[in-house]
Amino acid sequence: MKSAFYWVSDSPPTGDTTENIALPPALMRKVSSDHLLRFVGEVFLHAEVEDTYTCEMKLTKTFAEFQLGWPHMHYVFAVLCLFVVVYKLTILLAKRREAQRNFQAFPGPPPHWLFGHVREFKQDGTDMDKVVKWGQEYSYVFPMWFGPFVSIINIQHPDYAKTILTSSEPKDDFAYRFVESWIGNGLLVSEGQKWFRHRRLLTPGFHYDVLKPYVKLMSESAETMLDKWESYASTNEPFELFKHMSLMTLDSIMKCAFSCYSNCQTEGGTNAYIKAVYDLSFLINLRLRMFPYHSDLIFHLSPHGFRYRKARQVTLSHTEEVIRKRQEALKEEKELGQIQAKRYLDFLDILLFARDENQQGLSDEDMRAEVDTFMFEGHDTTASGLSFILYCLACNPEHQKICRKEIMEALHDKETMEWEDLSKIPYTTMCIKEALRLYPPVPGIARKATKTVTFCDGRTVPAGSVVGISVYGIHRNASVWENPNVFDPLRFLPENIAKRSPHAFVPFSAGPRNCIGQNFAMNEMKVVTALTLKRYQLIAEPTMKPKIIPRLVLRSLNGIHIKIKPLDAES
Repeated sequence: MKSAFYWVSDSPPTGDTTENIALPPALMRKVSSDHLLRFVGEVFLHAEVEDTYTCEMKLTKTFAEFQLGWPHMHYVFAVLCLFVVVYKLTILLAKRREAQRNFQAFPGPPPHWLFGHVREFKQDGTDMDKVVKWGQEYSYVFPMWFGPFVSIINIQHPDYAKTILTSSEPKDDFAYRFVESWIGNGLLVSEGQKWFRHRRLLTPGFHYDVLKPYVKLMSESAETMLDKWESYASTNEPFELFKHMSLMTLDSIMKCAFSCYSNCQTEGGTNAYIKAVYDLSFLINLRLRMFPYHSDLIFHLSPHGFRYRKARQVTLSHTEEVIRKRQEALKEEKELGQIQAKRYLDFLDILLFARDENQQGLSDEDMRAEVDTFMFEGHDTTASGLSFILYCLACNPEHQKICRKEIMEALHDKETMEWEDLSKIPYTTMCIKEALRLYPPVPGIARKATKTVTFCDGRTVPAGSVVGISVYGIHRNASVWENPNVFDPLRFLPENIAKRSPHAFVPFSAGPRNCIGQNFAMNEMKVVTALTLKRYQLIAEPTMKPKIIPRLVLRSLNGIHIKIKPLDAES
């Protein structure tokens, strides 16, 4: 394609000479910016009836007459910038009007014209309860606006959630694109054939034969953490759970999934990877709430963008080091069977040897994305779940005692958990599920509709709509759960489960895009809960209640604090 403009001295490709274009300087007249822009508009207006070369010549002559120099260039640049801004604003306003039309069947809390509902969220620990309250006021499905142009339909009822979760609709390209810049295009965010292929290749990594040896490794990591807690047991002082759980679950997943003994629980100091994960979670949530940061350019140039890139580099270096060490260790191994003869298989083994029907494995980029995804999902979400499980048991000593009695009977005199013991603690499992109901580690998910979606009541949203599912809101929905804010593990008796929608309890999502690692996570939560109750009495600290806040995973602004006593000191 020819360039739209020629220098005055250039010759046209065919036909005319430049005599009628390259005017002598003495004859050139200066024209105003208005003249130039009006003429350019006329050229484009008549572009359909004149040939391309004629248009190019007219533009070239006009620019030659205009004598583009520094005194005039800034005017043109300003006008062009204004044109771009107006054009973008027009597109965004059209998008806003379309969203308002699409969602007019769904009443919701009135948004601010500029900030949407962002200013309603004070980041003070009450935001999740505010969303639940809105759900009760607006029939458990309502639009939410993030700034003036971005809106989602927020679902807090299992019947509405079922429509989305039973489909294979992709994750949305709004919030999840911020996550993708960190963990890559792995299972969490990929879609279509790529997601289907990766899901099929990674599924063998979560077979129970692979998960079985992990129980012993999880127990080792838990015991290391519990040994460190002896100092808290002797002082009767409250301590914060989440930081301990993060180190423990990172230690555990490094051993289980990557056969890497990091010693992160005992090395002292602040673990760089965990700090980076915390920073990334905070900054991604910040981008979601601040609509100027939705622009990659603005975020990149901001101090927060610099902090984000610095933290992301820490996590990428960590992942690359894990993969590099394993690749070096497996240079001589050609088959999984050869590895299995020497030691148990782990997630990384299966990832490196995974092949599809065409004998194609994962690319280096895909492998890094899947390792990053599993590293984050496998340690941070589980740390959140475990922290709130122990907090709930500390706040409900009557249920804690029943769990401890059950655990003692299941383990007898054994010091650790084994695979067979996981099925022997049903009441403890119900308490774990009830804690996950009240405090789901992933408080919300979102999908993008690829076609018109019709909900159970006949209301629809068109293709392209972003549909959010508030897991926290569904789990606290008063029309589904009686006294939803009360800790009651008997909700998970088989006869009570049968009375509810299967989409009323979705801490690991549901349907074809459910969490591939949910059995791994549940096993670890059972192991750590059982070994903790076997060793310590958990005591609530009523003056330090958690202030719940979503940061990709559910966290607390002021931490999650409990006190502990050695078991023989239990009264």
